[in-house]
Amino acid sequence: MKHIVYITAIIIVITLIGATPNVNGAEIERVHFENTYETEGLQMRIQGAGLLRYLGFIKAYVGALYLEEGSLVTDVLSDKPKRLEVEYFHALKGKDFGVTINKVIAKNTDALTLEKIRPKIDYHNSLYEDVQPGDRYSLTYIPAKGTELALNGKTKGIIKGADFASAIFSMWLGEFPMNKPFKKQLLGLK
Repeated sequence: MKHIVYITAIIIVITLIGATPNVNGAEIERVHFENTYETEGLQMRIQGAGLLRYLGFIKAYVGALYLEEGSLVTDVLSDKPKRLEVEYFHALKGKDFGVTINKVIAKNTDALTLEKIRPKIDYHNSLYEDVQPGDRYSLTYIPAKGTELALNGKTKGIIKGADFASAIFSMWLGEFPMNKPFKKQLLGLK
């Protein structure tokens, strides 16, 4: 009887946490994220993974955040390498991404910076294509190179500037993110 209670408690904890981290990365909602990501001679390690729910119960997508070894989560929006991968559970129109991006970036960015980076945001928004369930977008920021937007591993475009990187990553990691529980999961602060 004690074993059943113990096993039930473990299952409940794993379910509440959502992601199952292991040496091979993380798995959440049967979607796997690798433990590390390498590019440009840099190695980034998974910081956290989570599930974003829309309206509190609709599973919209899962994501994982990668940071360079030794990076602090308090510096996540600074001029440091980072990567965010997001895999979708529902079809979305490419043109619809920009509406949300514009709204959330405006909440997290001062007016002067927003005006300065507006052409970069508009260009970034124009890169989005329609997605189907199972498609994966990634944003990878490398200082001095820029922020790469890729769909299923294919580069859509690169936008230069630490100011743009900070603004676009603020959508998930800023003071006013799209979803606070998802932000905590990405930062590994469950």
